[in-house]
Amino acid sequence: MALAAAWVWDYAVVRLLWRPRAVAAAFRAQGVRGPPYRFLTGSNGDVRRMKAEADGEVLDVGDHDYLRRVVPHFLAWKEQYGGPFLFWFGPQPRICLLDYELVRQVLWNKSGHFVKTDAHPTILAMLGKGLVLVEGPDWVRHRRVVNPAFAMDKLKMMTTTMVSCAGHLIKEWEQLVSNNGNKEAEVELNRNFQELTADVIFRTAFGSSYKEGKQVFHTQKQLLAVAMATLLNVQLPGYLPTKTNRLKWTLEKKLKNTLTTIIQTRLASKGNGYGDDLLGAMLEACFVTEQEASIPTEHGGKKQLSLSMDEIIHECKTFFFAGHETTALLLTWTVFLLSVYPEWQERLRKEVLRECGKENPSGDNLGKLKEMTMVLLETLRLYSPAVFTQRKTTTDMAVGEIKIPQGFGIVIPFAIMHRDKTIWGDDADEFNPLRFQNGVTKAAKVPHALLAFSIGPRSCIGQNFAMMEAKSVLAVILQKFSFTLSPDYVHAPVDLLTLQPKFGLPVVLKPLDI
Repeated sequence: MALAAAWVWDYAVVRLLWRPRAVAAAFRAQGVRGPPYRFLTGSNGDVRRMKAEADGEVLDVGDHDYLRRVVPHFLAWKEQYGGPFLFWFGPQPRICLLDYELVRQVLWNKSGHFVKTDAHPTILAMLGKGLVLVEGPDWVRHRRVVNPAFAMDKLKMMTTTMVSCAGHLIKEWEQLVSNNGNKEAEVELNRNFQELTADVIFRTAFGSSYKEGKQVFHTQKQLLAVAMATLLNVQLPGYLPTKTNRLKWTLEKKLKNTLTTIIQTRLASKGNGYGDDLLGAMLEACFVTEQEASIPTEHGGKKQLSLSMDEIIHECKTFFFAGHETTALLLTWTVFLLSVYPEWQERLRKEVLRECGKENPSGDNLGKLKEMTMVLLETLRLYSPAVFTQRKTTTDMAVGEIKIPQGFGIVIPFAIMHRDKTIWGDDADEFNPLRFQNGVTKAAKVPHALLAFSIGPRSCIGQNFAMMEAKSVLAVILQKFSFTLSPDYVHAPVDLLTLQPKFGLPVVLKPLDI
């Protein structure tokens, strides 16, 4: 009973009552304020209420300032308390940084003092503790193994697969058009792009097709739905057999079993090697000969395997999800913008036909599509798939003049910062690809203003892959079709871990040869 009483005192009184008030007081002394802490739930109730109130708002298709729909709580707190401000994710404190210089200090820090925050248990089950979430020496080890698979020469070779997958989708659209008397077809592009980019990542990174890997795709989508439904709830211990935990366990087991089957199939067909794709590189790093494994190190120990089998499964989770989700949304929002601004759609089509003709695009001529690159970068600025990123301190740190304690969460809201008019200019809320005509570093008043793939040593390893795939798919589409928004399209961006169109992207396609 004494131990139980001590635990209750430490957890309920110290951690959930006294410490939050002490933290808030310490930050007020530094001039940093925020919404009041509420026992156990923190700011979650306010977030839930404000998001529910904003969810019914529909925007004009030319209105790209969707922040009041997606992050109404951040906007309200920014207006009331200025920046940075302090808020609470349950009982856990978070400081939201809005200044580019402070953000640079966090993301460019190479000391290892700012690491990724602990992921929600269901998100961790979906995403895996792969390269996105591992830290320290483990991150160095994982990055070393994975990095060769994303070399530019290999990416250029992958364009053949990317174009081939896009070609299959084009044939489906052409069939739909031929079945319609008016020689046009309405398609839901967000869903099409999700399946297309899943097929690409399955083929280029794991040597399997969408048909073989769709079990992974659907299971991760189910885990994402569970995570978003429970994200703002009071987090109960993960070992309790609640309905949500039981569902999570079932889906997690199903995901692991499916990935294990894919890996075992590759091992069984090893032949002369494990393959030169991402999975092959990881398996080569996992399986060393007994002689290699027995080589003593300079410290007297044995040589360590680069990746364990469990780590490979985690990396597969990470790249299955991140490898298709980011590019699918980049394609979705780019087609949306090109539908709203047909003059830019025509500019890109002329550029594609000038550089590629009507032949399949290659890695070399895709690199010449300068205006397409500008449009993609502007899409990433306005409709970045990641609405924000998070870090936490591993020791007491100073960011600017703000002293941040160890274990403290830091939130960096990309979507808000990409609309900072002091950095991007008075047209920050508008679609203007020409701001990138001299490159990313000269598009704004600071060279690191575009945060869509993050910056610094932990920037996204797959950004070149995503850009190459987006160019491949867009080039094939622009060669064959023109497109406009369907009258049924509703402009309502929503944050579902990534920025998605709530009601999809219905588009009317018209073949160019008619």
